[in-house]
Amino acid sequence: MALVAVLMILPQPASAAEAPQGFALHETPVAVPDIRFEDSDGKPRTLADFRGKVVLLNIWATWCAPCRKEMPTLDRLQAELGGPDFEVVALSMDRAGPEQVKKFFAEIGTKHLALNIDVSAKAMFTLGAPGLPMTLLIDRRGEEIGRLIGPAEWDSPEMADFIRGRIAAK
Repeated sequence: MALVAVLMILPQPASAAEAPQGFALHETPVAVPDIRFEDSDGKPRTLADFRGKVVLLNIWATWCAPCRKEMPTLDRLQAELGGPDFEVVALSMDRAGPEQVKKFFAEIGTKHLALNIDVSAKAMFTLGAPGLPMTLLIDRRGEEIGRLIGPAEWDSPEMADFIRGRIAAK
């Protein structure tokens, strides 16, 4: 009995259903405003292009120090979980254009993230970002499950398990 009591009071690991610290989950998914951006070739894109996948939409810029620090963790998360059911969409707000982002990606060795850019930075305001970075978790229907404002260790075991749980929740 004493052993059971001790085990019950020890901290338990977060389950995949629990949001990691700082991640605000919505009680029910909410509609995501239509945002438009371009890929590395200048091809127009929207979030609707990713329907059917769970998407981690990260709003960032090369001039944002916390964004620069978290970008390698997003690249590793994409390497670990990316595929037909999940994608990290790193959306740059760099007004200088894609060359700035390509240079930064080369500097840090980004290999798994696609280059997406909104030189108008309209997406940041449309999505209500109070600052950068801001990350939205979007379900397969294109609805926001929750968001995290500020940087995170996206490839941490806790975060990866949480996202795996969301991918598994079809």
